[in-house]
Amino acid sequence: MHDGRVDWVDYAKGFCICFVVMMHSTLGVGVATGETGWLHPVVAFALPFRMPDFFMISGLFLGLVIGRDWRTYLDRKVVHFGYFYLLWMTIQFAFKAPGLAHELGTAEIARLYMLSLIEPFGTLWFIYLLPIFFVVIKLTKRVPVWIMWPLAAALEIAHVDFTSTVLGEFCARFIYIYTGYVLAPQIFRLAAAVQSRPAVGIAGLVIWGLINGAFVYAGYERLPFISLALGLLGAGAVISVSALLSLSDLFKPLRYLGRNSIVIYLAFFLPMALSRAVLLRTGIVHDIGTISAIVTICGIIGPLLMYWAARGSVAAFLFERPARFWLAPKKAGKSGGKPVPALQPAE
Repeated sequence: MHDGRVDWVDYAKGFCICFVVMMHSTLGVGVATGETGWLHPVVAFALPFRMPDFFMISGLFLGLVIGRDWRTYLDRKVVHFGYFYLLWMTIQFAFKAPGLAHELGTAEIARLYMLSLIEPFGTLWFIYLLPIFFVVIKLTKRVPVWIMWPLAAALEIAHVDFTSTVLGEFCARFIYIYTGYVLAPQIFRLAAAVQSRPAVGIAGLVIWGLINGAFVYAGYERLPFISLALGLLGAGAVISVSALLSLSDLFKPLRYLGRNSIVIYLAFFLPMALSRAVLLRTGIVHDIGTISAIVTICGIIGPLLMYWAARGSVAAFLFERPARFWLAPKKAGKSGGKPVPALQPAE
């Protein structure tokens, strides 16, 4: 544990954000070139567990804060993410608007921007959905788990095809954040057990990898019941991998990525798109898999460079929520003992 943070949780976040950026980078290169490379099978392998684990980890510490008063809870769990969604949705829109305006016209651009307030824009749907999940879980905290968990599982199993991203992703993902919330003690015990018996943990991961790979190779990973089982097992596998990685300092960079996973998630679209355009236009690299890997690295490192440059400058608001956008102060300051809001990092 460092600075009050659980190491393996940060490793898990780092693991997942790398796979998220890899997915968008690899598929983007594939669409742009009409070809596939050696990273495409890796992206396919990660499909069953990539987002389930992200949501499960997001629910792990919810039990510690769900009893807070509504004002504080909404500030930390709704306004916080709402601020970054609106900010980065606008930034993404600004970059894409010129091309869209040429195709659709100015009036349509204005309509699409307003639509982004109710329909998540681009890659930011995860940030949009988290506050909805947090509010639903607080509203239903008195509903017995034996009612909520089967209902959440049924929503995922149903595979209802909504035209709305919010409704579709809510049904597909709520089970995972709710599982992280209600099974947090068991999840922490799993991580501790893997750390205490690494050999057994590694053996279990090998078995899981074969099972996950077999279903993905057969094309069954999206089927009802199977997708839920693979999502839960895969999330457990990522937790196990992260617990093992946290036993050594060799993988500290991954832990750092996890600590700043939201920073990467917010901004990776820009260095990803720029690096892809440069590589494809210059033709200095020809292998599709290698191009995808380079774009992935740029998508991970680029946001961190932006974050480091913004800290302590007038651009700090890009990654830290200013005090004027707080509903409830974070901690007491030294001025008369009154709580004083401060910048809140995007984490």
